[in-house]
Amino acid sequence: MRGVTRALMAPVWRTLPWRTLGAAGGVGLLLAATARVSGTGGEPDRWSTLTLLRAAALAGALGLAFLLDDPARHTTAAVPARRPVRQALRAALVAPFAALWWAAALCLAPAAARPPVGDITLEAAVACVLAPACAAAVVRLTDRARPGRAVAAALLAAAVLAPLLLPDRWALFAGTDDVRWEAAHDRWAVLLAGAVTLWATCAPDPLRRRLRSRLRLRRRPPSRSARAGSA
Repeated sequence: MRGVTRALMAPVWRTLPWRTLGAAGGVGLLLAATARVSGTGGEPDRWSTLTLLRAAALAGALGLAFLLDDPARHTTAAVPARRPVRQALRAALVAPFAALWWAAALCLAPAAARPPVGDITLEAAVACVLAPACAAAVVRLTDRARPGRAVAAALLAAAVLAPLLLPDRWALFAGTDDVRWEAAHDRWAVLLAGAVTLWATCAPDPLRRRLRSRLRLRRRPPSRSARAGSA
């Protein structure tokens, strides 16, 4: 399996949506940098900085929604490595760049107004894991080769509607001075576990599809050379 994974690294690297990821990352860094000029009287505003960092995380997540886009999906299904391995390889190739990008976004935000790094990083992790997890669900449940657009649209809609529709006792987007901050991040941790579980559940090929492919192989008529040899 290691040899197969190594052989897949170069083709997978070439098929990753680097332009989309780069554009989303650039927008995210621009949003984070905007926090330096968002205050009044030269002092950065804590709420504006928090909001802009959340927007930066959302921008990165929208880019990661396209992580599993693969125009050759129905062709690569025949390779020896199973789908979980291919998806894990895509995530592993992008993860170091995503981590460096988020570290840069945090550094661009003014230190005086920066929210707790661990908590805001947890929020970003949820968004950036949930996007490809939803894409994995679309890939598993449909025949779409490019789930990115649909997932990005759904993620953007959820980010806009969640603060408006969630009741106060389930609030997620609390401010740093809000008494609900710690409880909100307990919920963020649960969401992260749910996103990881969703991805792990949806990564494998559907059992029915695997059975169909095996039946096709069994029902395939023997080649002429095989028939001649049997005769």
